[in-house]
Amino acid sequence: MPDVTKTAVAAQDAAVAAEIAPQPAKPEKARSLWGDAWADLRRSWIFLISSALIFILLLITFFPGMFSSTDPILGDLAKHYLQKPRLGNIGDPDWLGYDQQGRSVYARVIYGTRASIAVGFGTTVLVTLLGGFVGMIAGYFGGVVDAVLSRITDVFFGIPFLLGTMVVLNSFQDRTTWVVIGALGFFGWTQICRVMRGAVITTKQSDYVQAAKALGASTPRIMFRHILPNTLAPVIVVATISLGVYIAAEATLSFLGLGLSGVSWGNDISDGGNQIRVAQWIMLYPSIMLSITVLAFIMLGEAVRNALDPKMR
Repeated sequence: MPDVTKTAVAAQDAAVAAEIAPQPAKPEKARSLWGDAWADLRRSWIFLISSALIFILLLITFFPGMFSSTDPILGDLAKHYLQKPRLGNIGDPDWLGYDQQGRSVYARVIYGTRASIAVGFGTTVLVTLLGGFVGMIAGYFGGVVDAVLSRITDVFFGIPFLLGTMVVLNSFQDRTTWVVIGALGFFGWTQICRVMRGAVITTKQSDYVQAAKALGASTPRIMFRHILPNTLAPVIVVATISLGVYIAAEATLSFLGLGLSGVSWGNDISDGGNQIRVAQWIMLYPSIMLSITVLAFIMLGEAVRNALDPKMR
């Protein structure tokens, strides 16, 4: 009996000691490049500020009626540009004053957001798909295919971006959103193509790609399953920064009279330039909105670049 009691006491002491003893820490799960990037982005004040601005811009784009119920096209000559802004009436049609045709500047700033954001996103998607596909084909196959596609890219790259777009848009009388997106994308895909080509040339020499080839994987599977996911980081960075550039390009074309035919920040800036001495607010507020939008997307691109580039850590 004493031996049984001692054994029971020893077992109880061992159980208590095991509970008191610190448990070994569980090994942390290894994070991918995207996981590390997201962790860095959540701590970046540049990313947080730019994301908040872009969220507000997208909210204005999809729900402009939440911010202004005034028709941006309908004008009242009784409220011409000599009626100055009433900055105390926040959200009212006369908050930012009226233009030379009696249209609310605030309403046109709100509804002009949709045109600029639509052109920016549409052009970015177009150039990313077109440039990414051409760059992947050139970088993966190499040889004659790479030489031909690279020379075609050089030809388009040598054409001035805005000048070529102006020539194309000048041949259209009704310059809708899709026409502007097509013209900007037709001359803007070369940078994405070069970035993708360089990334594919580097990635296709990796061991996992060579192993997939040795196992008999098809070319489309290797390209879209193994190479594409590992070449998206630099493309996303360039596309994000370029989005702001395309918004500024659309405003420049509209300012020159070759952009969108409807409500646009560029059109309002152009119209306001003629009355800058007597009604500066017609040009001022669309210019401020355009600057904030372009800055927000450029800041987002810089934050994404810092998070995805290991050298920036």
